[in-house]
Formats: sequence, C-alpha cells, structure tokens
Amino acid sequence: MLIRFKKRFEKIAMGLLSFMPEEKEVSKLQDTIKEYETNEDWQLFLWKEEEDVLGAIGVYLDKQTDSAVIQHITVNPSHRNLGIGKKMVNALKKHYGATYKVDANKQTDKFLQKCNANTDE
Repeated sequence: MLIRFKKRFEKIAMGLLSFMPEEKEVSKLQDTIKEYETNEDWQLFLWKEEEDVLGAIGVYLDKQTDSAVIQHITVNPSHRNLGIGKKMVNALKKHYGATYKVDANKQTDKFLQKCNANTDE
C-alpha cells in the first residue's frame, strides 16, 4: 500500500533513499528529505506491506507539463525482484489519475524499464 511520507518515517525513508547511487552521503540525504518536507511540488511516498515499509518513491510535480516525474524509487534489497517497484509505480499512477502523467527522469528511467512499468499506460 502506498502511503504518504510522514516525519515519523524519516529514518526509514533515509535508509531506503540511501540505496540510490546519488543519495549516499548523509548530508545529501538530509537535504533531499528536507526538500520533500518543505516543497509542496516534491512528494515522497512509502510502500508498506503489513507493518513493514519496503520501498520509497518520490516525485516532482511539474505543473507546467502536468507530469509527476519520478525522482527517487528504491526497494529494500531483501525484497527486490518481487514486483514491489512496479506496484509502487502503478499505485502512483492510480493516485495521480488524470491530473498528472507519471514520468521518469534520467536516474529512474532504467529502473522503470527493468520492472517493466510502462509510464504511458
């Protein structure tokens, strides 16, 4: 289930985001989390199954192009290759519906292709 990021999940979100190559440094992670907390155009969601948070997906809402651009997408390594990435993308598409077209940036495009999540569906 896709849930909206809340401050109480900050450490979990930082841990998940640290699996992304460009988010390795603690100061960079802190800046990224702060941006999600303070910028209304940046939205972070977590993927929860039962009581476990297994993944994170973050978007930038580009209001000029009506796109929700996926900036971050990551799954806990022990839960990879189980379709969680695709579930997150599909849930995001459902969440934004007709308001925003879900798209990828350079960093997330390969991940979306790997999990066979066609962003035009």
